[in-house]
Amino acid sequence: MKIEMIRLKNFKTFQNVTISEIPNFCVIVGANGTGKSTLFSVFGFLRDALTGNVNTALMRLGGSRGFQEVRSRNSSGAIEIEVKFRDKPNSPLTTYLLMINEKNGRAYVEREILKYRRGRKGLPWHFLDFSNGKGSAVTNELDSVTDINDLNREQQTLKSNDILAVKGLSQFERFPAVVALGNLIENWHISDFHISKARPEQEAGFADHLSREGENLSLVIQYLHQHHKQTFDKIIELLTQRVPGVSSVDSKTTEEGRVLLKFKDGTFEDPFLARYVSDGTIKMLAYLTLLYDPTPHPLLCVEEPENQLYPNLLWELAEEFRAYANRGGQVFVSTHSPDFLNAIRLDEVFWLEKKNGYSEVKRARENEQVKAYMDDGDQMGYLWKQGFFEGADPE
Repeated sequence: MKIEMIRLKNFKTFQNVTISEIPNFCVIVGANGTGKSTLFSVFGFLRDALTGNVNTALMRLGGSRGFQEVRSRNSSGAIEIEVKFRDKPNSPLTTYLLMINEKNGRAYVEREILKYRRGRKGLPWHFLDFSNGKGSAVTNELDSVTDINDLNREQQTLKSNDILAVKGLSQFERFPAVVALGNLIENWHISDFHISKARPEQEAGFADHLSREGENLSLVIQYLHQHHKQTFDKIIELLTQRVPGVSSVDSKTTEEGRVLLKFKDGTFEDPFLARYVSDGTIKMLAYLTLLYDPTPHPLLCVEEPENQLYPNLLWELAEEFRAYANRGGQVFVSTHSPDFLNAIRLDEVFWLEKKNGYSEVKRARENEQVKAYMDDGDQMGYLWKQGFFEGADPE
């Protein structure tokens, strides 16, 4: 799946913003406070709303004030999130619209729509259309219908108006369009990796994907070693090339039933535990584990991957993010690093700036001066550092 457009209205610092023609590898830059983390929080919010409800998702994002804190300041009306995506490269462009409002201090889903247009003409087909907890969903397989009059609509009433219709209906195969969207939201990965959580020993168990905070790193390494040895060997090979002294990594289960990471230095006979290696080593191992996942996430979001990493490693890391995206997992990355940005292409960069208290989005390829310098062989990080991204001061 690939997201091609995101529109936000009344969502925190984004009072009215549209990001269009989003590439497979999308890099966001901007000064502190311009909304990079807020943009990424949209994905986490949708997943929290899908697994719970909009009130719990709003509380998690906005604290005790929930809706009032998430809605843009000095704004009225609903919070709107609109996402356009394709299930496959040749699939029709699908639109998901979510509108959330508040009544008597409680948030509810004012409108939720899933639609797409067959061809370039005619009205879009609504496969899901709910308002205030009631609505309809189409049960036909998408590829089997050529006439809008042949759509089979099933009326549904949710048990609460703060629950997403996508949440309930995505569990049933007879709602294929909703299932596709539910799978996208459930399986995208928003990385909030904490080195301190990846170091300690873990209880023995099973993990085939790196978790959001990375506390299951040793379990995933163990899984890859046992079930995807070729991938494991590739990860270790790349790690040893980039981290001087590390010759191997092993995941060992102790007699007490705990799993720990053990690193081997080619100079010494005995391996040493994860708690003794550098932050950069742990983080590089985690990123390699994430990026060489045998089953890539449909969407991967990573904030400031450059932290704790040696600048010379960032070009290769950027190339690996791009390769991940080209394998089918779209990637969003925010960065403050000119070294990382130097590896990024003109078409991949957006920057944020604050105007009148709200965030605006600009695209590097639409700036004639930046484009001209890039055409002449300049690199993006140097241009950003020299101040060519108006309102996105790297300092």
